[in-house]
Amino acid sequence: MEKYKKVKKILWIILLANLFVAVLKIVIGMMISSASMTADGYHSLSDGSSNIVGLIGISIAAKPVDEDHPYGHKKFETLSGLFIAGMLFFIAGKVILDAFGRFANPVMPEVNIESIVALVITLIINIAVSTIELREGRKLGSDILVADSTHTRSDIFISIGVLATLVGIKLGMPAIIDPIASLVVAGFILHASYEIFNHASGVLVDKSAVCDKKVCEIVMGFDEVKDVHHIRSRGREDDIHIDMHVMTDPNMTVQEAHVLSHRIEKRIKDEINHNTQVIVHIEPYVESGVKSKDYEAKKNQNQEPEKE
Repeated sequence: MEKYKKVKKILWIILLANLFVAVLKIVIGMMISSASMTADGYHSLSDGSSNIVGLIGISIAAKPVDEDHPYGHKKFETLSGLFIAGMLFFIAGKVILDAFGRFANPVMPEVNIESIVALVITLIINIAVSTIELREGRKLGSDILVADSTHTRSDIFISIGVLATLVGIKLGMPAIIDPIASLVVAGFILHASYEIFNHASGVLVDKSAVCDKKVCEIVMGFDEVKDVHHIRSRGREDDIHIDMHVMTDPNMTVQEAHVLSHRIEKRIKDEINHNTQVIVHIEPYVESGVKSKDYEAKKNQNQEPEKE
């Protein structure tokens, strides 16, 4: 719960910063008739919208485990990342359409020192916002902060492109460079959309969260373990689930097997991630395909008679 409070606080601060940057870019972009700066402003506005989506997602994700959600609500934070990716995709489409409109009817932006200074200020703010989000997102294990930092980081490169465009026009380059820069802006937005979608969808469709070889090395480090297979993992950095089949001596007691499974879980948490839940399925190990007499007898006792 404490984690989500910290994430909310960061999102509120960044929301205010993004709104300030967006309004500044759009107003100045319209004043000087710059398609690239106006497009950059709308992109920054989408940053603010993504913060709002993030706040909603975090509010739901913070809910405790209940009867309908025995694994908790954490994936709602990841789900909000997909909404952010979708928003970015539609923003990119708008920028592309506006850019082609400028190709048909080019307008020479009125570049002045005020517009360049404003862009430099917003660039500095974006660098600060992206750095803080990424650092805190990794520290707190927050999907939404990491996703939003990817979104904001694209703003940095976009603003640099817009700044270069304005300087180029000031030096006498043709007006067509402005819509070309807008298409470059759209490319960055689409790339950010893909990165966020790729990460969020991977979590939601249970993409492998941990390298199987790493888990195998850890488990095989126990003398009691003869073999391990069917290793599976899923989840996100702050909520990883791993299950596996571990083969041990058939004569091991239930108590010994129980203790071993807890030792395996502890070592995995220590070496991979402390936010990990491990399920160990214990199986009897049989060398060279020859089953022990005790194991074979017990198996035959549990077999149901064949139906005629």
